[in-house]
Amino acid sequence: MKIVLAPDSFKESVTAAEAASAMARGVRTVVPDAECIEVPMSDGGEGFTEAVAAGIGARVIDVDVHDALGRPARGTIAVGEGIAAFEVASAVGLDMVETGERDIMRSSSRGVGELLLAAVEHVGEGGQVVVGLGGSATNDGGAGMLAALGAQFLDSEGHELEPHPAGLRDLARIDLSGLDPAVRSLRITAACDVTNPLTGERGASAVFGPQKGADADTVRDLDSLLDRLARTAQQATDADAGGKGPASAAAAEGAGAAGGLGWALMAFLGALMEPGVDLVCRTADLAGAVRGADLVLTGEGSVDAQTLDGKTPAGVARVAAAAGVPCVVLAGRVVADADVLLEHGVSALVGIVPGAVDLETALAAGAENLERSAATVVRLARLGI
Repeated sequence: MKIVLAPDSFKESVTAAEAASAMARGVRTVVPDAECIEVPMSDGGEGFTEAVAAGIGARVIDVDVHDALGRPARGTIAVGEGIAAFEVASAVGLDMVETGERDIMRSSSRGVGELLLAAVEHVGEGGQVVVGLGGSATNDGGAGMLAALGAQFLDSEGHELEPHPAGLRDLARIDLSGLDPAVRSLRITAACDVTNPLTGERGASAVFGPQKGADADTVRDLDSLLDRLARTAQQATDADAGGKGPASAAAAEGAGAAGGLGWALMAFLGALMEPGVDLVCRTADLAGAVRGADLVLTGEGSVDAQTLDGKTPAGVARVAAAAGVPCVVLAGRVVADADVLLEHGVSALVGIVPGAVDLETALAAGAENLERSAATVVRLARLGI
């Protein structure tokens, strides 16, 4: 019996790799000689670096960076032959800043630029870099990242400004002459699970700002600042030829990802956007792993109707369906509207939490619950149920 185990992480409980291992243990309690293929997944956020590293046989190394508040931190990148990968959250992640310390107006994406500089050291000019967008504490439109790469943000008198929202209030000009040419030569793919533009009612500030501590007034300020940033950036570049400049990039799908980092990567570094789960599926050759399998198990902490919008279980289910293999989703929380997944390649939805327990208990028992639930699914599969 061949079973593919391709879960995402269960946030605050188990990593994707730990989830896959727990599922495998559950499978083997029922079928000791089962062929268990563990393929940890990610849609661009938590666990992305490790998922890509496993797919390309890369090593993961630590990098000195600064977090969203400018404090020394340790980020990570996966380094393979001519390719590097990292997730922005490893440098400027929201989870790296305690709730009481969060300050979105003074949060900067500088650490992402530092990860890019480290990446180019390993892959060289023209190398390939894959960036997972998601989970950032920032809403600076990538200004901090660009500053780390040599760009300058200036007021009307030519004074350099701090590259975070509060510092950019007096922005009048952007000087891109110092932007690192080696980084500009990289072939960058940004893995993203959202389609939001940079500004507006569906933009970075309005949709994701509140999750990072922004109230209604702050959201309006942030949206206005990002609009000014995009307009000023357009003045700093050549005409928007071919629809590839800052103005066009601001309206592109994914521009609002990670507080506008999606926009900066596209507008200044020529990044291509790709749904994160599709990128990881391709990098990990999930289709090859699923070929000839009897069952696929996937999952993440919570599933609902929005899981269809680029989340890992939906992506894995598509690959399984294309191979004609049944796919079961295991989740800590299954919302009623998640039933729509049953029309898109998912064979069954299984909640892994036994009975009524508090969240802390459920999170602590994540691996145990996955192991038990995977065993139950395999027992039912052997019965033909």
